[in-house]
Amino acid sequence: MTKQKRTVYYLSDRTGITVETLGHSLLTQFDGIEWETVNVPFLDEVEKAKAVLIQINQAAKRDGHRPLVFSTLLNPEILEVIKQADCRTFDFFETFIQSVEEELHRPFVRMAGRSHGFQHHLSYFKRIAAINYVLAHDDGVNPKNFAEADIILVGVSRSGKTPTCLYLGLQYGIAAANYPLTQEDFPVMQLPKVLENVRSKLFGLTLSAAQLHSIRQERRPNSPYASLAQCQREIQWQESLFHLFDIPCLDTSRISIEEISATILNRCGLKRQLYG
Repeated sequence: MTKQKRTVYYLSDRTGITVETLGHSLLTQFDGIEWETVNVPFLDEVEKAKAVLIQINQAAKRDGHRPLVFSTLLNPEILEVIKQADCRTFDFFETFIQSVEEELHRPFVRMAGRSHGFQHHLSYFKRIAAINYVLAHDDGVNPKNFAEADIILVGVSRSGKTPTCLYLGLQYGIAAANYPLTQEDFPVMQLPKVLENVRSKLFGLTLSAAQLHSIRQERRPNSPYASLAQCQREIQWQESLFHLFDIPCLDTSRISIEEISATILNRCGLKRQLYG
């Protein structure tokens, strides 16, 4: 079955993070379409909008279908220019703001960039502090400070600990450390000594041996480290360790970093530290 080709525009007068996240979430519910994505952040002048209008019309002519345009534009003049293009516009503020105004009995301030701006300065510095903590305690570094962590991810090499920690810090303000389980730990079924006093903070990441083999092959092709047999041994050993010491764990084989992070927070009772 040939996929339909369509173009989608994400328009914003600031970074475009919000509109792309919301629009992408909607489009993932539709199969059989090959999307060409165009991001247009900082669309804050009418002349810029007119140039984008031309691009949209060209895309409509090329595709034979009018593009979808997702918007969080706050300037009504700019939005009106875009609406004149040969497209279907979905403006998130226009869709929801009036109803929220009616419920709160006050007008919205029409100020761009508030959702990712610097005005939440305490939240911003909390995010920076969390990211700094993650970077300073990656891969078992500085274990003497593990007591300050909100959570400590443990798992064998290439099980996704570092990217998950970074996401937890960036998106949730969580101080996440991680510790790699290595071959030196395998001979005995014991926790590494540096983890004994922080057992309540531990959370394990595991995955299928086949996926671990594939990931390691990209890093060190055809090495003993990447062999399927070695991956099978390590996964079996770490899962036995998690069970023995009652360490909560998650199989990450088929889920995204976003899902991994949200699941960890939910299961460990951690709360988002940002946007307070």
